[in-house]
Amino acid sequence: MTEPPAPPAAPPDASSPGLPPEPVPDLARASAGRSVALRATLAGAVVSVLLVLAIVFGSRLLQDFDSALLPYAVATVFLAFGVAYRYTVWISSPGARRLFKQGWRSLFSTANFRRAPTALPKMIATYLGFQKFLGARSHARWAAHQLIFWGCILAAAITFPLTWGWFTFTSASGAGPGYEMRIWGFKVLGFDSLSVVGWLMFHGLDIAAVLVIPGASYFLWRRMKDRGAITGQRFAYDLVPLIALIVISVTGLLLTFSSIFLHGGGYQFLAVLHMVSVVFTLIYIPFGKFFHIVQRPAAVGMQLFKYTTRQDEQVFACKRCGEPIDTAPYVENLRGTMRDLKLDFDAWAQYCPRCKRVLRGTAYLSHVKKGFK
Repeated sequence: MTEPPAPPAAPPDASSPGLPPEPVPDLARASAGRSVALRATLAGAVVSVLLVLAIVFGSRLLQDFDSALLPYAVATVFLAFGVAYRYTVWISSPGARRLFKQGWRSLFSTANFRRAPTALPKMIATYLGFQKFLGARSHARWAAHQLIFWGCILAAAITFPLTWGWFTFTSASGAGPGYEMRIWGFKVLGFDSLSVVGWLMFHGLDIAAVLVIPGASYFLWRRMKDRGAITGQRFAYDLVPLIALIVISVTGLLLTFSSIFLHGGGYQFLAVLHMVSVVFTLIYIPFGKFFHIVQRPAAVGMQLFKYTTRQDEQVFACKRCGEPIDTAPYVENLRGTMRDLKLDFDAWAQYCPRCKRVLRGTAYLSHVKKGFK
């Protein structure tokens, strides 16, 4: 089996002898690129406006909004724009668009829910939450990733609502240790600031920082020592996110240290440094390595798609050796993606990896090596 022959060259333009034809495909690609950019910009603008409205109304017309947190709130608006823009561009490519549609179709399929009602919660817990697929690569990498993941989740769950004015903590009596936690102006919890619950409430970000620092430090150390990681890494893409997480966590802990042990010494400088690092990271997320956080839920839908088709025993066997490759709908989905990308060898998806190597070797012996006999 050989690669398909190259298409014949197009005849020269009769009106311009000796000159190549006009690059119509390039113009079409440029036009498509502008169209994608326009849609992505529009999506980013809409999401940003919706977030601003949510901030205004969620803080009861800015009554509960803390002006000292304005830079963080502005950064989250930029974050929303960037995520919507990048996500729109991502799903505009043929492969990602097919993955996106099939994944979310499976995620919201009532037939899938009736067939496997516990599949989705299990996948959310194992694939998104505990990320068991990382444990197969390395237990240390899995543990470090879990520290970063849960630390960032905890920090986001505390920081974003506070920044937007959705959560407020007010003194119950104006004096004494009693506090009330309110969401959108409604009281949900009363607690003593000197109790364990109170300590956890006011030191949640410190706990998140303690989780993130060892996880990010491990990956930073690994990228300095592991030859495989060093070979393909890029400073802005691979190292800057880890450094930013460490800076945010360390400066956050230093703020607590300053307020408790130094009576506020250096607090102003640390607060500005912490704010700059957080704002930079929030704006950086959509255009760096952290964007995979936004992409991962779509992959859950694809995993559910593969799982439910396996339940129906729709297994596709290799056309040469008969060994199972994957589910028949998944193989057909892969072939469709290859056709969308105009890769004219989608038939190779019907063979297992071993048979692909055998067929390539046979083609080499039959069509290349025989010329040297």
